[in-house]
Amino acid sequence: MADRLVGKPAPDFTMETALGNGQDFGKVSLSDYKGKWLVMFFYPLDFTFVCPTEIIAFSESKDIFEDLDTDILGVSTDSKFSHRAWINTSRDDNGLGPLTYPLASDINKTVAREYGVLIEEEGIALRGLFIIDPDGVMKYQVVNFNDVGRSVDETVRVLQALQSGGLCPANWKPGQRHLEEN
Repeated sequence: MADRLVGKPAPDFTMETALGNGQDFGKVSLSDYKGKWLVMFFYPLDFTFVCPTEIIAFSESKDIFEDLDTDILGVSTDSKFSHRAWINTSRDDNGLGPLTYPLASDINKTVAREYGVLIEEEGIALRGLFIIDPDGVMKYQVVNFNDVGRSVDETVRVLQALQSGGLCPANWKPGQRHLEEN
């Protein structure tokens, strides 16, 4: 298990990607996101049942994240070829269809291991979600078991709270007051 990541520079990475258009491949590194916020999430496997619900939900929320100057990156230990095949599979057939962000391939499992989400015995990742600030500092991490998908609304709320620059109480939402330091 990785050491605590929050408050420290996010572990560097370079991974191959399948672009959301379902045709092209690319490559992505942490440095590509310098100057922007990044929501990076790990999911266990392509062609499973819970994963497409959250991958599609993040894709459908792309405008919200763009308004918050935030990019999205999905990651699993599958190959870029598997990612592309899943993007090119219709949603009616448990596929993704076109996405608004890339899916990265951590086929050598290095990034999942460094981010502390790799289930070594299975060679797959837990559902880990990380918010990295424009300076490359890890501001938020949450990891849960693979049978429960994540909430895009909660991810947006946390991102907005982090970007607000104040002390945010439980259930804080934009427009609400910050806590005062004593």
